[in-house]
Amino acid sequence: MAKTSSVFKNLKRAKMAEKFANRRQKLKNIVMDKNASPEERFQATLKLAELPRNSAKIRFRNRCKVTGRSRSYYRKFGVSRVELRDMASFGEIPGLVKSSW
Repeated sequence: MAKTSSVFKNLKRAKMAEKFANRRQKLKNIVMDKNASPEERFQATLKLAELPRNSAKIRFRNRCKVTGRSRSYYRKFGVSRVELRDMASFGEIPGLVKSSW
């Protein structure tokens, strides 16, 4: 089980990324626009840098829904490899069977 502080910190980042998504996208569009004046692009870059770092969606980390583990995460199932193996063994994931020979 992961530390609860890490899990809650990650949830906070996800909420903040969702909250600032529109502002960040508008500023990024101005920065990437080749037709905009250099001064306008520079001002947009400065405003983008003023936003909180945790508002960037790249800082959000995918975590296991059951244990909070951040490594070896399967997006399709939303769990880590350890939990995926356990759930597959108990038949809790429809259509997934743990192979053995």
